Amino acid sequence: MSSTQQHPNDYARRILVAVTGLSPQIVTETFYALAVDSHIEAERFVPTEIHLITTAEGAERARLMLFEHEGGRFNQLCQEYGLDREAIDFGPHTIHIAPDGQGQPLHDINDQPSSAAVADLISEKLRQFTADEGCAIHASIAGGRKTMGFYLGYALSLYGRRQDRLSHVLVSPPFESDHQFYYPPAQPTTLIVKDRPVHTSEAKILLADIPFVRLRESLPETLRQEGATFSEAVHSAQQAVPPLALELNPATRNITAAGESFSLGPVEFAFYWMLAARTKNGQPGRHWSNEDLVDELLHYLAQLINPDSGDYEKAETAYRRGYGKESFDPRKSHINAKINQALGKRVAKPYLITRLDTIAGSRYHRSGLKLPPEVITIHQNDNKPPHGGRSEQ
Repeated sequence: MSSTQQHPNDYARRILVAVTGLSPQIVTETFYALAVDSHIEAERFVPTEIHLITTAEGAERARLMLFEHEGGRFNQLCQEYGLDREAIDFGPHTIHIAPDGQGQPLHDINDQPSSAAVADLISEKLRQFTADEGCAIHASIAGGRKTMGFYLGYALSLYGRRQDRLSHVLVSPPFESDHQFYYPPAQPTTLIVKDRPVHTSEAKILLADIPFVRLRESLPETLRQEGATFSEAVHSAQQAVPPLALELNPATRNITAAGESFSLGPVEFAFYWMLAARTKNGQPGRHWSNEDLVDELLHYLAQLINPDSGDYEKAETAYRRGYGKESFDPRKSHINAKINQALGKRVAKPYLITRLDTIAGSRYHRSGLKLPPEVITIHQNDNKPPHGGRSEQ
């Protein structure tokens, strides 16, 4: 599939995945909103497949009401709105029922084993579907028990790609609670809802798009290819996105970020130490035009190498000769490259030196760290070289 494709409807294989319980109406309502009601032709999503994940009773209701009773409400919808029913793979074979502890169709989700069985089925189905780069998925969390919707949304967060979408269908009252209503018919009619007549032309269906975090690239390749239980996939994602934590040890010039450790040379460590200390102390970032920048950099460098040594004198001479953009920006980029290399781009992002606020009265942006101060730990330098200047508090 070409990387230039932007809209899900551009994909040849388009899958609607829904969780359902005792109200199969959410399937036709969601399908109507996707395939019929969009006011922009290019944004319509006409599924080529529809897959339901449900219980044994939910499957029976879907089979009877969507396919068989009076010709089936889904079949009627396609006929009324001129959609090619034969081009949509949807039938009893695309209704998936989670097994209970004895391998029989699950009748209800009322305990931990049944909840885990549904979670595993949802996770495995989405893993299978997303393995095909030539397809786009639209997942609806509107039906079934609340836990089913949660599992579907979380599983899409684990496996979803940029072309995949998540939504919840909203139906205007009083139609949302009426078991006769499946979609606004092409020829409006009158229904008796709660002992009063209502006209279907008044029915409004809204598809609320739900943004979600895509964690797919954080999962090990084995979990994406071979499958795993829902809990195993969640655990792997948690391991891949560790809590924020930055620790600097000037004595060893060692930096630990998100549980991974790496070292920097004295000049680079002094630069990063300066910015981390300013963040921790609630001070603004730095810009190459700051008049006191060189003095501050040398303060930190003097705590890493002997200020009476030739190396320090060489650095000081270079700094005082002129420390401008041509020195500041490459140093920042070089440090960021090392952080990316040590942590990987996804995990490294919060620890990179980045643009902060604009300096008042100028068009320049300060550079620094966007980390919360409380996640930064800077150890006392107990191995400070002689005449090393003030220690970092």
